[in-house]
Amino acid sequence: MKKINLQEKLRLFETHWDPHVVADYNDNDVMVVKFKGEFPFHKHDATDDFFLVLEGELTMDYEDHPPESFGAGEIVVVPKGVVHRPRAAEEVKVLLIEPKGEPNSGDADRAPAAKPRI
Repeated sequence: MKKINLQEKLRLFETHWDPHVVADYNDNDVMVVKFKGEFPFHKHDATDDFFLVLEGELTMDYEDHPPESFGAGEIVVVPKGVVHRPRAAEEVKVLLIEPKGEPNSGDADRAPAAKPRI
């Protein structure tokens, strides 16, 4: 039970699309990540995908409907099985919550991130 400063954690790394675990919540990893550019389209068959924008603007592309943009303080939950692609023209900082062991790449051909703990 200790305070975690997300901005301090985000200053510890410069990489994009590389989530870092900052806390545990039940059987989930709570992570911070920086996005810039676009991630491949993918889906998660067994879990929803949770994104809380901390800073910047995130656009979520979907296979079956128009993209949506989200700014600081806004959340998007992509339901399991929905094909999506997060992207950001400029760097965006995001908090993610997902089950331990869930690859961030879903079913994409991209190798999943290591998710180090910081």
